[in-house]
Order: sequence, then structure tokens, then C-alpha cells
Amino acid sequence: MGGILGSKPDTSAAEAQIAETRKETKRLKAQALEDKRTKGEAEYSKRMARMKGGNRALLSSLRDTGEMGVEEDTLGA
Repeated sequence: MGGILGSKPDTSAAEAQIAETRKETKRLKAQALEDKRTKGEAEYSKRMARMKGGNRALLSSLRDTGEMGVEEDTLGA
């Protein structure tokens, strides 16, 4: 009947609900992007650890005494 009498119905509650929904959607999108970024960083870290991992420099398989370290009789010689 509001249209017949020339006045518009009150839509402030619906507009407030729509604004709240948009705000929540924006927050959830930002959170999803942050989660995706941190997950990507973790995956990158794991991948780099696998690529650069393996024997450390002091435990290299190329050295004869890699696991024993530097022997004392070779120091200062």
C-alpha cells in the first residue's frame, strides 16, 4: 500500500543486512587469500628444503672423512 499512497517502504534493515553481508564476504576473502599465501610459502619452503637438502657441506660424500670431521693430525701441518 505504500506505493498507492506515494510513500516508499522502509528498507533500512535490509540495506544494513546487505552491508553486513558484504563486509563479512570481504573479510572472508581476505582471510582466504592470507591462508593461501601462507600455505604457498610453506610449500615453497618444503620444496626448497628438498632441493637444497641432502648431505651438508661437512658431511659431504666427496670427502674421505666427511662424518669424522677434520682430523687433528692435519691441523697445522
